[in-house]
Amino acid sequence: MDDGISREEHNEFCRRIEDENNRQNQRISILEENVRQIGDLALSVQRLATSMESMVKEQEKQGTRLETLENRDGEKWRKAVSYVVTAVIGIVLGYLFKQIGM
Repeated sequence: MDDGISREEHNEFCRRIEDENNRQNQRISILEENVRQIGDLALSVQRLATSMESMVKEQEKQGTRLETLENRDGEKWRKAVSYVVTAVIGIVLGYLFKQIGM
């Protein structure tokens, strides 16, 4: 009765175990690379979000400055019209007061 295994069976078993270890090591390497790439992607997305936030803030500042510039011309026009209207009213009142003898 032979309870042991032959040297050939033992060597075949060792070879299969080594093959399985190599296969699993390759899978682990691939997974580690994927995890690294996902980490890099997450960091890139975080940088992009930070960049977008600063860009939005800058656009808001530029919008405020643009609105100020646009309103400046409108304010000048309203002042000029106001001065002209005041002058016309003054002339009309002056003429009326002269006509009635004041």
